[in-house]
Amino acid sequence: MYPEIRFLGKTVGTYGLCSVIGLALAVLVGWILAKRWKNTIDDVLLLALSIAVGLFLGGHLLYGITRVDIVISAFRQIGRIPAREWFSILSEGIGGMVFYGGFLGGLCGILLFTRFTPLFERKNALDLYAVVTPLFHTFGRIGCFFGGCCYGREWSHGVLIAENRLNPSVAGVPRFPVQLVEAGCEFLIFLLLLTLFRHKRLDGKLLLVYLTVYPAARFVLEFWRGDRIRGVWFGLSTSQWISLVLFASAVGILIYQINKKQKTARSTDGRPSL
Repeated sequence: MYPEIRFLGKTVGTYGLCSVIGLALAVLVGWILAKRWKNTIDDVLLLALSIAVGLFLGGHLLYGITRVDIVISAFRQIGRIPAREWFSILSEGIGGMVFYGGFLGGLCGILLFTRFTPLFERKNALDLYAVVTPLFHTFGRIGCFFGGCCYGREWSHGVLIAENRLNPSVAGVPRFPVQLVEAGCEFLIFLLLLTLFRHKRLDGKLLLVYLTVYPAARFVLEFWRGDRIRGVWFGLSTSQWISLVLFASAVGILIYQINKKQKTARSTDGRPSL
């Protein structure tokens, strides 16, 4: 793997570099799309900052939940071990990030942002979030592949990694490149949502579209994951349970909105609505 590369004479983490590229492209695309509502680059940057804060907090929080035993152990040892050792244990428990936690945290950031500022209508901000999230995630998963995390199951036809500094024990075993497959799925989802946005289809509902397509893909891809730092309950990972909840919620909201629209149409036509 290539967890680090030399860039301009400095050593840079590959995952971080990919994330920065993804974030920059997401902001750029968001700014271009937000021109539809006469929003400025400053408006988009403020929205992006709110999302980033929520993403950071939510991602680490959900990671900590998946490793709650380590977090509990750390707090039980407060005052019993040196501070540096304590922070090292706590970092092991909450140092990583889980995408769904970051996604939900970013969503909370949007809800708060639109609650206290008039810069974006909430439905417009949510549409932007739906379009740019899979673009950002595409580069995040590429970063995962090069960084050596979120790796796939052993597979005789898979990619052989000679070195994995993050998880040395998994090196030398051919594995299904699930990170790259997910990156490809994410980019296709981005193109789908971008097309819907450009043609003004399903305005105000693009987040619901994302929450039906991505969770379905993620649920399937989780079966090809080989890492164990994800939590498993009743045979399904944390992300699979979240995928089921988000998918069911999105479908339920879509059905409710469709039924409500049909009832309104019947009432407008002078026909009785039930």
